[in-house]
Amino acid sequence: MNTELVWFKSSYSGSEGEACLEMATSPAAIHVRDSKDVEAHPALTFTAAPWSIFIGHIAAGGTGA
Repeated sequence: MNTELVWFKSSYSGSEGEACLEMATSPAAIHVRDSKDVEAHPALTFTAAPWSIFIGHIAAGGTGA
C-alpha cells in the first residue's frame, strides 16, 4: 500500500515564490505544512472533526481571536 502523501496548494496561491500552505489528505486525516521549508518543520495533522470546525470558522469570517 502506498502511504506517500500527495501535497497541493490552493488555487488562490500565486505562482510566485514558495510562501504558501500546502495540504494533503489521507483516509484518516488532513495534513498541512508550510511550503517554505518542508524539511525543517513537520506537517500539522488534523482529524475530520477539528478540521471541520476550523474550516467552518474561517468560512464564517473568523479571525482566530
